[in-house]
Amino acid sequence: MPKLDQTESTLEIASTQGIKKGKTNFSKKFRDPHALHPAANAVISVLLGILAFSCVFPFIYVIIISFTGEESIVRNGFELIPKEWSIDAYRYLWGMKEALFRSYGVTILVTILGTVISVFMITFYAYAISRPQFKYRRFFTFLAFFTMLFSGGLVPTYIVVTQFLHLKNSIWALILPLAMNAFYIIIMRTFFLKSVSESILESARMDGASEWRIFFQIIFPLSLPGIATIALFSTLGYWNDWFTALLYIDNPNLVPLQALLMKIEANLEFMRKNMDVAILQKSLFDTIPQESAKMAMVVIATLPIAVSYPFFQKYFISGLTIGGVKE
Repeated sequence: MPKLDQTESTLEIASTQGIKKGKTNFSKKFRDPHALHPAANAVISVLLGILAFSCVFPFIYVIIISFTGEESIVRNGFELIPKEWSIDAYRYLWGMKEALFRSYGVTILVTILGTVISVFMITFYAYAISRPQFKYRRFFTFLAFFTMLFSGGLVPTYIVVTQFLHLKNSIWALILPLAMNAFYIIIMRTFFLKSVSESILESARMDGASEWRIFFQIIFPLSLPGIATIALFSTLGYWNDWFTALLYIDNPNLVPLQALLMKIEANLEFMRKNMDVAILQKSLFDTIPQESAKMAMVVIATLPIAVSYPFFQKYFISGLTIGGVKE
């Protein structure tokens, strides 16, 4: 009996070693051909880390300068570790908090409404010209592409917006001129053609689904990565826009954030270059943190959109996990 037990244990050890060896040989034989070597993976990770830091570092540097004392900037220039810290720039901007909060509200309203309107208009247009059963898809595709190459010009656009549409000094003047973008239409059209299977739509039509139901319950979820992309671009476009307000807005209650900050910076620059005109106000001008205030304005204008970007990221990831029909 002891000999039998010893034999069985020996066989178990041999079989276990054989299984492990077989798994090792199998893993070596069927190793993923696209897998990177650990050394190459480490080098690429380091390079991508350096690239990511180089993208984030300028914004960090701007934040540091915005908290630097104005006298330190005048004496030593811009420093990564300033010798004098100060919040005078933010105190100066806080002195005009009513105008800033009002402009923030206008910008947030324009960004949200504009993004929603822009996304729906672009996706509706792109979905229509991506379907082979739409008779005039070639004409409308050419119409969108043509506007990428040629435009009516600034003066005709201004006349249409102010004289025909009567949008001057209204919130819609900040939204509608930027609602349609031909480049985004072409992007979404290509996305619909490549990512949405026609068999899904045919099966839905055979089940009696209307085009509206097909779009909102099938097309929209499947196209979430593309829609999130153009939504992000539209959001950035509306948030950073100041030229539209310069053209169509005279009412101070409708001035968006970027236009207000541009006016503040222009006033600071004007006072700096025309000290002979503002000689009576020189003592007041000397107390204004000019350089740090400019950097503080960059932080105020950029930080909210930078903080909100990770919320868009989850829609990219979740949209990629949505499946479809395999042809």
